Amino acid sequence: MGAATESRWQRLAPIFTLIVMAPGIAEVLSGATRMSVIFVLVPEMMVWGCGALLIREAVRRWGGGWTSMLLMGLGLSIAEEFIIQQTSVAPLPFSGANAVYGRIWGVNLVWLLYFLAYESVMVVLVPVQVAELIFWKRRERPWLKTGGIVISSVAFVLGSFVAWFLWIRIVRPNVFHVPYYPVPLATTLCGLGMIGLCLAAAYGARNVGKANAPAAQKSSALPTWATLLMAVVFFAPWYALMGLVFGPTRDLAVWIPLAAGTAWAVAAFMVIHGLAATRGWSDMHRWALCFGATLVCMAGGFLGSSWWPRVDIVGKAILNVLAVVGFILLAQKIAQRATVQKSLAD
Repeated sequence: MGAATESRWQRLAPIFTLIVMAPGIAEVLSGATRMSVIFVLVPEMMVWGCGALLIREAVRRWGGGWTSMLLMGLGLSIAEEFIIQQTSVAPLPFSGANAVYGRIWGVNLVWLLYFLAYESVMVVLVPVQVAELIFWKRRERPWLKTGGIVISSVAFVLGSFVAWFLWIRIVRPNVFHVPYYPVPLATTLCGLGMIGLCLAAAYGARNVGKANAPAAQKSSALPTWATLLMAVVFFAPWYALMGLVFGPTRDLAVWIPLAAGTAWAVAAFMVIHGLAATRGWSDMHRWALCFGATLVCMAGGFLGSSWWPRVDIVGKAILNVLAVVGFILLAQKIAQRATVQKSLAD
């Protein structure tokens, strides 16, 4: 179906799906945003949803791939951690958190490392991938016109201010009872500089992988079940970083988890990047990666649920089950259209 023959709903459906899905997967399914405070989903859609949408739009217009999208996702994460909610630069206010461990040069480095990977993957890569699997006929095309880019950008900026105000001016002092922490100007400028570097690197990497694709096609893709298992194996150990933040006081030198975590993230990227270029890599493999990462995200969210109200635990459990059902239905749709496409090719 060409762009000229699409209805208004067909044009808007993938846009609103991604806007809801970005915070829905990263925040709601994980339990970071619970039923008792579900109202914060509105600014989250403005920040995470519009942020993921604008990233996808930029990468598609550049003709870039997932490397560019990951780099821009890192930039969005840095904006959240350094400027919007400042959770990586202000002292951690959470009960049970070791606010001293890993805090160097005014930055919570262990916390930052965890969320750089988590937010770039679960806010950007996975939701965009799932949305494009649902609306597969439009995956290669931009979804926004000029007006849509302007509206999404304004919503992102407004949502960022609302998120900053709610967290910095209301939640931290009134819920966690910690004083206002003025972030040093040098730290803010450093964050802005890193965001700029991420954007420049994303644009520079827009052709990464294209030149080596023919050579990589000589090897065959993994089975779908092995791809799903690989996603779980790579993502599950990442929660060990949160174990260091919220676990008992440890004598482990902070450079060890920082170096190990960085090496693990690079290894995961290299392996998945290589497998995605193999012969036979398909939408089912993309689905398996997203489903595996989401399963870990949902399971990991229960680790800190012992003190939650019953409504939050039950609500998260119900939403997690619905998400699993949704992923299974999506897999069936992908398999059906693959069968149709194969029969037409034959």
